[in-house]
Amino acid sequence: MRTEAMAVVGGAVLVVSSCNPPTAPMQYRPRGIQAVLVGASDIATCTSPGTAATASVLDTIPGTVFTAGDNLADSSGTYQRCFDPYWGRQKDRMFATLGERDYTNGTADAAFDYFGTHAGPRGRGYYSFDLAGGGWHVVVLNTTGFVDISAGSEQLRWLRDDLAAAARRNRSRSTPRDLSTSPVCTIAMFDRRRFFQGGWGKAESLKPLWTVLYQAGVEFVVNGHDHFYERYAPQNPDGVRDPAKGIRQFIVGTGGRWLEQFTTPAPNVEVRNNKTWGVMKFTLAEGKYSWQFVPAAGGTFTDSGTGTCH
Repeated sequence: MRTEAMAVVGGAVLVVSSCNPPTAPMQYRPRGIQAVLVGASDIATCTSPGTAATASVLDTIPGTVFTAGDNLADSSGTYQRCFDPYWGRQKDRMFATLGERDYTNGTADAAFDYFGTHAGPRGRGYYSFDLAGGGWHVVVLNTTGFVDISAGSEQLRWLRDDLAAAARRNRSRSTPRDLSTSPVCTIAMFDRRRFFQGGWGKAESLKPLWTVLYQAGVEFVVNGHDHFYERYAPQNPDGVRDPAKGIRQFIVGTGGRWLEQFTTPAPNVEVRNNKTWGVMKFTLAEGKYSWQFVPAAGGTFTDSGTGTCH
C-alpha cells in the first residue's frame, strides 16, 4: 500500500511518499532554478560554544538544511537540551543523517522520535529526497555499524534500486526539462568516510558502497565522523584520482563539537582545516554545483569552488 502526504515547508512543497517498506524518495520542491543545501556534522554538545555558533550561521542562510551524522555529539545530553535550542530552530527544513553517536544501547529511537520521517524509516535510517531547484537527488545512508552496509545488504540493494529509479525519472523527463520531477545530479550523505587521514587511511567496509555510488555517477559525498574539515579531489573507489568520473569527498565535522588534531594527510586531500567551526553551503544548479565553507563568528577560514555533474 502506498500513501502520500503533502505539506508546505519553508515556502516549498514537501511530498512524502511511503510504501511498506517505504521506498519512494521524498520530493522537496523549492521554488526557483537552483537549490541551496547547507549543514555539517558532529553538532550538538552542551559543553561547546560551537553548537550555538554554527546555529547562528544557519539562521542567515535560506535553503534546505542537512546533518551529516552525530547530531547529538554529547553522549550525556539530549536532543531537547543540546540540539533543539540551536539547530532545532531549522528542524522544519532539515534532513538528518545518523551517526554512531546517535545510537544509545544499540538503537537510535531518540533520533527517530526527534526527526520523524526526516531521518528515514525508524530502525533503518536510510532514505532519499529530491531537490527540484537544479534537479538534484540526495541519498542519505546509514554507515553507523548498526545497520548492515555490506555488499549483499538490504541497504545496498535499496541504494541500487533508488539510484536506478532516479536515472529512469531523468531519462523519461518531459521536454522542456521538468526539474520538479526529474533529478539530474546526485549527492550521497553518510557519517563514516571512505578515505581519511593517517597516510593511506581507507575504510574498506565502505568500498562496496562507494563502488555503487561511483558506477551510478554520483557527483560528491558529504561525511562527518572526523571533527574537522577536509576536501578531497575526485577519486574512484580505490582512492585513485579520477577527474573525469571520480567522486569528490567532503568531511564537514565542524558543526559544534570540539575540533580534533590533524595527523598525516591522506592522498588527494586538497584543503583541510581544524581551527574553525562552520557549515558547508552547496548551491545546486542544473548540471553544476558550487561549494562554500561558511565559518562561524570569529572564524577566518573558508573554502569555495565549483564542479560539474558527470
